[in-house]
Amino acid sequence: MKFETIVTCAVTGAGDTTGKSPHVPVTPRQIADAAIEAAQAGAAIAHLHVRDPETGQGSRDVALFKEAVDLVRASDTDVVINLTAGMGGDWAPSPDDPAMPGPGTDMIGPDERLAHVRECMPEICSLDCGTLNFSDTDSIYISTPPTLRRMAKLVQEWGVKPELEVFELGHIRFARAMVEEGLIDAPPMFQLCLGIPWGADQTVETMAAMKAQLPPGASWASFGIGRMQMAMAAASVALGGNVRVGLEDNIYLERGVLATNGQLVTRAVEIIERMGGRVLSPQEARNRLNLRGADK
Repeated sequence: MKFETIVTCAVTGAGDTTGKSPHVPVTPRQIADAAIEAAQAGAAIAHLHVRDPETGQGSRDVALFKEAVDLVRASDTDVVINLTAGMGGDWAPSPDDPAMPGPGTDMIGPDERLAHVRECMPEICSLDCGTLNFSDTDSIYISTPPTLRRMAKLVQEWGVKPELEVFELGHIRFARAMVEEGLIDAPPMFQLCLGIPWGADQTVETMAAMKAQLPPGASWASFGIGRMQMAMAAASVALGGNVRVGLEDNIYLERGVLATNGQLVTRAVEIIERMGGRVLSPQEARNRLNLRGADK
């Protein structure tokens, strides 16, 4: 079991959750406040998406990211900033011509996917390590090997740590190839993403199988979605991993009770401490992950 644990809070995501809970942050100010709330509750890392303030839908507007990040940095609360880089890979075929993009398609190149990262220079950004059937619709998330290699090379040059988000074993296989090619600096940082249709299932057996395929010396965390969020947090701690919680993945504290990000972090911290563990501070997380700003 892992006795020192890094807690990440994914505070908003880009999913259709804003109409389901008033606690899901939408504006840059709300997103920044959610990151600060999570840090004050014990999260070392805040994973940020942004949303269109008018519609609440997920956005890749660089100005919105810059505003949210600047607000977090201007606060007196220390937290490691982790920006999503998962936008711009959505494909849905046209109903009239499957060879052409249809409604919901948003496909851009690797450099544009990282425009907000280059502008904000966070300590961490996510890197979704493969293509995935995303839901029961025709929508797929596309992230090809050339795109991923280009993104990995860029963030390596900028000194931003990529969080290698893996949704199935093939994603780990490719991420390991990038490690072997020297595109990922040590220690590689993995996020085992469980429960997303149609990726890896959220079970202890699946988590253990994915952990077994990670390269030596890797740092890793895992998360589950919905009602399995805390169960998977406990399993990750027991298997030696770190933890991610937050409203991106689950909006409930318990059955019928809507959560805030701070409440979800508090619950995760309670689980870790009752299992005999200790939650690491933001600076301890920087040191452990060899991030920019780590104590040398």
